[in-house]
Amino acid sequence: MSKDKTGDRDAKDSHYANLRRAHRDARRERGEIPTPRPDKRRKLPADWKPPALAPDQVLLYGLHTVRAALDNPERRIIRLSVTQNAAARLELGEPSILPFPVEIVTPQELDRVLGPDAIHQGVMLETQPLPHRKLEALRDCPLILVLDQVTDPHNVGAIMRSAVAFDAGALITTMRHSPTESGVLAKSASGALELIPYIQITNLADTIDELHRLGFQTIGLDSEGPQPLENTFSGNRVALVLGSEGRGLRQKTRQTVSALARLDMPGAIKSLNVSNAAAIAMYAARQYLKP
Repeated sequence: MSKDKTGDRDAKDSHYANLRRAHRDARRERGEIPTPRPDKRRKLPADWKPPALAPDQVLLYGLHTVRAALDNPERRIIRLSVTQNAAARLELGEPSILPFPVEIVTPQELDRVLGPDAIHQGVMLETQPLPHRKLEALRDCPLILVLDQVTDPHNVGAIMRSAVAFDAGALITTMRHSPTESGVLAKSASGALELIPYIQITNLADTIDELHRLGFQTIGLDSEGPQPLENTFSGNRVALVLGSEGRGLRQKTRQTVSALARLDMPGAIKSLNVSNAAAIAMYAARQYLKP
């Protein structure tokens, strides 16, 4: 075989290898396939501890997460740490002309900051939290989601992705017993954190009452709800309220919402992970809210 043909084949193989890698990374970002365990050669000491962060400091990581943050004009970026390979994949261009400091690092340097379980893909973004949003701004939103002490950032991130997919106006959580804005939450949300207001409030019952004043029907999802969700909707604004992974809705929340409803499931299993239940509930709400 001639050198030209060999070179063409090598270039073609490299092109398809890059496409396969990008497709695999995208599926991992969406949680469709598992991420590999960290390479043992990069194993950190057993006494590794995460760095202490200031209240106005957030570390985001992962190609899709960081790309979404860079594209969000509301993000106040402090510093980008990136490997040469990740910089190329992010298509950053010339670092010296970017409006924030860029530091070229090795994967091992990011491992030492983010820890052994963070699949950072060679990029870490130091940033400030997103601006706080007020409930009053949701007056014109037809659909929002409220979480009653859902604690797992992976679940909250997955719910956030579904909320963006169904064009919900906001995701509201309590400040206590709920994850703050973080790299784990942002990675699980796969870019959705930049696309939907994440509002943390102090008192959920008071917030539900405020949503009623703004014209929302609040529906609490409960496996023992008196009627199916699809038979519960009324009005033209819906706030779906979901409880924690274990105990579900708190008693005060049950007493405050407009209605309780269940997701009817014909199979042997009658309960779902909260992120799956949220997606099904939002689909049903969107079907009801169709113009």
